[in-house]
Amino acid sequence: MDDRLEILDACGQAELVRRGEASPSELVEAAIARIEATNPALNAVITPLFGEARAAAASPELPDGPFRGVPFLLKDLGIEQAGQPYCMGNRALHDAGHRSRADSPLGARFRAAGLVSLGKTNTPEFGSQTTTQPLAFGPTRNPWDLERSPGGSSGGSAAAVAAGLVPAAHANDGGGSIRIPSSFCGLVGLKPSRGRVPVAAPLDARLSCDLALARSLRDVAALLDAVHGHEPGGPYLLPPPARPYREEPGADPGRLRVGLLARPLGMLRELHPECVEAAERAAKTLEGFGHVVEGAWPEALFETERGARTLALALANLRAGCVVTGMATLGRPLGQADIEPFSWALHAADRPVTAEEYLEALDWEERWVARVVRWWHQGFDLLLTPTVGVLPPLLSEMAAPPEAPLSIVPRVAAQVAYTQPFNLTGQPAISLPLHWTPEGLPVGVQLVAAPAREDLLLRVAAQLEEALPWADRRPPVHA
Repeated sequence: MDDRLEILDACGQAELVRRGEASPSELVEAAIARIEATNPALNAVITPLFGEARAAAASPELPDGPFRGVPFLLKDLGIEQAGQPYCMGNRALHDAGHRSRADSPLGARFRAAGLVSLGKTNTPEFGSQTTTQPLAFGPTRNPWDLERSPGGSSGGSAAAVAAGLVPAAHANDGGGSIRIPSSFCGLVGLKPSRGRVPVAAPLDARLSCDLALARSLRDVAALLDAVHGHEPGGPYLLPPPARPYREEPGADPGRLRVGLLARPLGMLRELHPECVEAAERAAKTLEGFGHVVEGAWPEALFETERGARTLALALANLRAGCVVTGMATLGRPLGQADIEPFSWALHAADRPVTAEEYLEALDWEERWVARVVRWWHQGFDLLLTPTVGVLPPLLSEMAAPPEAPLSIVPRVAAQVAYTQPFNLTGQPAISLPLHWTPEGLPVGVQLVAAPAREDLLLRVAAQLEEALPWADRRPPVHA
């Protein structure tokens, strides 16, 4: 068995099992040892499930999927496997001992792929922040700098993968929650197209997408192969890919026209120079492959009306989510004593949104989406941006003070400036770890494609991975 499993990606570990050079139990035991040794510094894994993982790895009924025996982690939000604790970063659910009654569709698909879940990773309460420091479970620390945030809401998964605890971990993205932690932790993070991968709740399906965080592009492509596809009764239906996604890295993307957006957007008032350098360096690299890159973007991204219009939808969705969550798990709506001051302040902010206001905002937003997506059908193939316009912030900067919990909202809004628009449009987007600051902090670069064009993202991302490789970079805190 390879004695350096902590640097072997998921595809590599699966290959060891297929060749008979390692057993699922050996992979799982090695990962458990890494978690026990390294997680205390990170607080990435909040619910170890080692007993269940050992039993699954040793079972003759372990599915013979493409990742048979590969250790994996599930984010404690938006995905469920039967019998496991499920808290969504919330103390009331934790104290009630809530456990999942059944697999969610994606939870079942990860099982069928042969992945062995070793535990649940930390997340902000209900996934509503771009940092991972819930009061119920404490902060997760970035392995590149323990004083800094790993991002959110998939920060626990990102820290675990970046530190080599597991080769890949589940993540989901309702406004940047795959891509922001990917950028802050030096990982590959693909947000699939709306409807490409099933989500757990119909309320989430419009904005949220699920997949995973990984260190290699081939892992992301193979994981997408393992879990994509329409779920019967799901609200969105996409055309299937022309061929397996794992065949896209290395395929010729042709000569593409790429727009470059490297100026402040939305609530982001100032773009960090390292983020500009990262995007411009990626642009020059793409030009070296023969692509045409020009300063261009959908003008609708800069429409100032979008912020006010989408706020009504965001508040209404948050309130509905809290009510549905509380009724489904505690048998009653969540009250002020059940949730953090930040969540309560958002829940109670301003007056309730009326049905008329909600529908009006939804109609406006759908028209805005059409204006944005039309750009990809008018001569452009990709949009290149920084993933985030700032460097990984200090945990102290992102702590929501009890006396003014909403004071961090401007920071949250600035961090989602480049990611959240493409949750609204439903387009696929990928963050790649293409740049590091002189201090050693990772900086991600985002590529956005037309709807359902994950294939094109993977082809171009492979070119960037070849030219600007990141596989040998390790954070100071690593297994």
